[in-house]
Amino acid sequence: MAHKSKILVIGGTGYLGKFIVEESAKAGHPTFALVRENTASNPEKSKLIESFKSFGVTLLHGDIYHHEILLKAIKKVDVVISAVGRQQQVADQRFIPSEFSIDADRLHAVEPAAELFRVKASIRRAIEAEGIPYTYLVSNGFAGYFLNNFGNADATVPPRDKVVLNGDGNSKTIFVKEEDIATYTIKAVDDLRTLNKILYLRPPANILSFNEIVSLWEKKIGKTIEKIYVPEDQLLKKIKESPFPLNLDLAVSYSAFVKGDSTNFEIEASFGVEASELYPEVKYTTVDKFLDQFV
Repeated sequence: MAHKSKILVIGGTGYLGKFIVEESAKAGHPTFALVRENTASNPEKSKLIESFKSFGVTLLHGDIYHHEILLKAIKKVDVVISAVGRQQQVADQRFIPSEFSIDADRLHAVEPAAELFRVKASIRRAIEAEGIPYTYLVSNGFAGYFLNNFGNADATVPPRDKVVLNGDGNSKTIFVKEEDIATYTIKAVDDLRTLNKILYLRPPANILSFNEIVSLWEKKIGKTIEKIYVPEDQLLKKIKESPFPLNLDLAVSYSAFVKGDSTNFEIEASFGVEASELYPEVKYTTVDKFLDQFV
């Protein structure tokens, strides 16, 4: 039997982390999750923790701000996967990060997103300077976060009357289902082809423009939706005038939907590899299929 690395997931009870913990355990890796002492008192989190236990996950109590506890946890494993979620925690990482976003080194970001990506890039440089083995995982967009409402935070289903599109809606972007992100992440852990490389998640069927996504949805519901386009200059103005965290969300949207930062460069062998090419056996969920649940 091939060696299965011991994995520590930090941020394991968070939005994406819970999928990574479960996938790691199901794939046969000895899996550890660093959780705060008070997490179990949260009813929703306590159910999640119980499910972790049922998968054989070892719970370690602590957080990233307790250096000794963190160091002790890291020494128990071979690989550390960071899934910390809140923006202010990114700069506080002191372990190998897995990046679940667009490529911090290849984008056209505006503030306040630019600062966030500068921090991510600085973490990369620190890791490289120390000679720490790494895989940077660029997942691109979360399907469950955006496709359930097309970016309208007040909705829980895609729109049936009108939709707001930033830019002209033609820039190609990428959305990947959260469970698929977890699957690709765990597959990369013991794969030497991803060592000291950026692993990009670019499933071919999921490389779509916002206009194409809306068109798929219109076909499913059998009607045409009113499309309201926000020109680039208006979006930039709105970013400057909006409070946090709305300005951050809009700035990330600008990078992805206006500048096309998920797809406007080629993956070169010198720095990256693509997940669906490395792991053709993974039957990822297409955007088309993902939208079926909302019809």
